[in-house]
Amino acid sequence: MPHSLTALFHDDTLVVVDKPAGLLSVPGRGEHLRDCIAARVQARWADALIVHRLDMATSGLMVLGRGAAAQRTLSIAFAERRVDKRYIAVVHGHVADDSGEMAWPLICDWPNRPRQIVDMQIGKPSLTRYRVIERRADGTTRVALEPVTGRSHQLRVHLQTLGHPILGDELYAPDAVRAASPRLLLHAQRLALPHPHDGRPLAFESPAPF
Repeated sequence: MPHSLTALFHDDTLVVVDKPAGLLSVPGRGEHLRDCIAARVQARWADALIVHRLDMATSGLMVLGRGAAAQRTLSIAFAERRVDKRYIAVVHGHVADDSGEMAWPLICDWPNRPRQIVDMQIGKPSLTRYRVIERRADGTTRVALEPVTGRSHQLRVHLQTLGHPILGDELYAPDAVRAASPRLLLHAQRLALPHPHDGRPLAFESPAPF
């Protein structure tokens, strides 16, 4: 298989895995797109159900609920923003401010889906917090990201709109930035959430592979 699957934690209620870049979260259309996190986890834990997704190009932490009740409880925790998600990205250019917020409202660019766009009139409220980790000598910046909302492609569009697209982003970066990395340099590094059975806090870390 071209991709590995690393389970960081599992019990009777949930499974936490480290998704490699290039692997779908759920099956796509067509036999060639059946390989995905959902299928691989279900091969080991048949009752595992998807709670949230990462873009195919993004690596990092995902949680799946075991059984419908656990999936529902975890989904509610995500909806109520009781799940702490942190990402690492490497972006083009030097980000000027050491920290800040990006709050451009987002909506699907329907004729060009799955692309998302900023639309100040009808876009859905979207909020990302960021913090500069390192401004590098090669003209890039390593940033920590906290998506407060969870819109599709939110981090990628917000950073592109800020003027600092993510290296390797085939949808939103200009050609030179897209070609600067063989993969999208975006990784879900931290996931903290209440256990769906007893509410105890769980936290998981996955170092960025770039």
